[in-house]
Amino acid sequence: MNQPLIDLSDVSVRYGGDGGTIALDRTRLQIEKGDFVALVGPSGCGKSTILKLVAGLINPTVGAVIIGGRELGAAGTAKARIGLAFQNPTMLPWLTIRENVMIPLKIVEPFRAQYRSKKKGEFADRAEALLAQVGLKDFGHKRPWQLSGGMLQRASLCRALIHEPDLLLLDEPFGALDQFTREELWDIMQTLWLKRRPTVLLVTHDLRESAYLANRICVMSSRPGRILEERAVSFARPRTLETSYAPEFASLVQQLRMRIADARSTGASVLTIDASMVPPSVAAFETPEEA
Repeated sequence: MNQPLIDLSDVSVRYGGDGGTIALDRTRLQIEKGDFVALVGPSGCGKSTILKLVAGLINPTVGAVIIGGRELGAAGTAKARIGLAFQNPTMLPWLTIRENVMIPLKIVEPFRAQYRSKKKGEFADRAEALLAQVGLKDFGHKRPWQLSGGMLQRASLCRALIHEPDLLLLDEPFGALDQFTREELWDIMQTLWLKRRPTVLLVTHDLRESAYLANRICVMSSRPGRILEERAVSFARPRTLETSYAPEFASLVQQLRMRIADARSTGASVLTIDASMVPPSVAAFETPEEA
């Protein structure tokens, strides 16, 4: 069996020291290289805490976070190259969109050492090629304030991918967008993943989004967070909007919603179910209430 790229081994996180809040409790999660995994669950259940652990932004109180076979924080650990995209696509207003997209190349090795000599040639061409892939051809010279929210989020995806990350961490990247723009970006994100195959960990409250994009969906409990259930998403790729209106897709969304409603109470047992086991039914495409 191949070594997983990401391995959370019985990880717990407590904020505030002894007597503080337990955000994550005895959580186990393994993600293979090139997989696309979504975390869903009630607000405050620890989804973003898992993202911070994987990014190395925080350390576990108990347990170990292993990336590429090496424990984060251990001496001599070779950090994986990470791309990040958040709900707010923060751009530096004094830079052009192209220059904003190129920021990781200015920071991350081995690109950092080459940045001065390649920023106006190879690196600029790389940024423009990515922008063209997400529908922003000829917008590289614009300033952030000249673009819409959806366009800025596309540029944010380019910035997260330009340095060819091993891991792409997405924290509600489409949550602030209208439905039509959000669905358009799902398709763009899927296309980018199919072409580049980074390992992706997505945090989202949108159950349709998780079913559209992910290969596997992990449902988390209320605080203290634990992964209660994993569901394999077997719909063929590339997925389309028509896929999202199929009875099987609707059934999966409904089952996830009901499981999250159950997850608001603690003490649920861990369960693993393949999505193909869920009987088809017609269901509304509702997303869980945000607490």
